[in-house]
Amino acid sequence: MSIGAHIHAEDVLGGALERKADVVQFFLGDPQSWKAPKPHPQADALQEAGLTVYVHSPYPVNIASTNNRIRIPSRKTVTQHAEVAAKIGAAGLIVHGGHVTRGEDPAEGLVNWRKFFERQATEGGFPLPILIENTAGGDNAMARAFDMLARLWDEVAEFGAGFCLDTCHAFAAGEDLDGIVDRIMAITGRIDLVHLNSSRDEFGSWRDRHANIEAGTIAAEQLVAVVEAAGAPVVVETPAGGQAGDIAFLRAALGR
Repeated sequence: MSIGAHIHAEDVLGGALERKADVVQFFLGDPQSWKAPKPHPQADALQEAGLTVYVHSPYPVNIASTNNRIRIPSRKTVTQHAEVAAKIGAAGLIVHGGHVTRGEDPAEGLVNWRKFFERQATEGGFPLPILIENTAGGDNAMARAFDMLARLWDEVAEFGAGFCLDTCHAFAAGEDLDGIVDRIMAITGRIDLVHLNSSRDEFGSWRDRHANIEAGTIAAEQLVAVVEAAGAPVVVETPAGGQAGDIAFLRAALGR
């Protein structure tokens, strides 16, 4: 089982080596920008070091949106990031599930996700797996409540969509982590990546504030159980100062 971290730094390789990570995740540019991405300058070095790479799409991306000024650039941004991420050997591109605004029908957001995959399928599909990540809050979110996630998967499963489980997001959304892997597998049939984060807030808070594994409100043993059950690569998106400790803790707890 590969364990690593999301690294917010230009020197991703140095950060990975410092943390003794097997996996790295990073943004290809400004996480708040719509700008077209460029290949990471350390792409070759990361592969030579034997690291598995994941790329996270920018935060403004919202494929579900009914607003053309958001949805259209979101589609373009994800497509551009997928192309560059594939060229640097990434194992997947993580994209948040997105949402529609208050008063809108969530079904429109689900259809927008389907149209996105359908359009790309006519051009040969994506060059790497698109991993949809569950989110922490929002009444009209596509991937917060698992009943809505099931509806989303009815629209995108046939196109090979992947899934990224974020433990802080699930906990904040009010989803019990006990048995969560079985519940997700019943919906998606797959968990491609785990974002293993504790939470600074209480269960069901709808607040997306990550904490280090032994410093948050989620029991550390519960997080370890999720990792064991999922059997997927793990990325911690916890505060940077404690990431090395988080990785070491997981390896010790898993006997690795």
